[in-house]
Amino acid sequence: MSEKPTEQNIYDIIYQVVRLVPRGRVTSYGAIAAAVGARSGARMVGYAMNACKNIKPKVPAHRVLNRNGQLTGKHHFSTPDEMQRLLEKEGITVKRDKVMDLEKLFWDPLIELGI
Repeated sequence: MSEKPTEQNIYDIIYQVVRLVPRGRVTSYGAIAAAVGARSGARMVGYAMNACKNIKPKVPAHRVLNRNGQLTGKHHFSTPDEMQRLLEKEGITVKRDKVMDLEKLFWDPLIELGI
């Protein structure tokens, strides 16, 4: 019988998937949750992103958005505009806290990783 995953185990798995999101692309909390087998766990992915500030190797939490492309996690960064600044540094256009061209930039781990 296998052990039930702990919060830290699932966070580590989430971090592994988020680290695979390519520079200049974005994904969603729900897409990450589905990729790790927790289809209704978008909130848990949000908690993991909030907890990853000092994790090594670095987790690109700024690439994880809500399903509509909104920067709902921006208040967990060191400044209110840091998430947008990091995305724009990667060539992603953000207007009114929302990523433009979401369909074009969206990275779905289930498709991209063939899960």
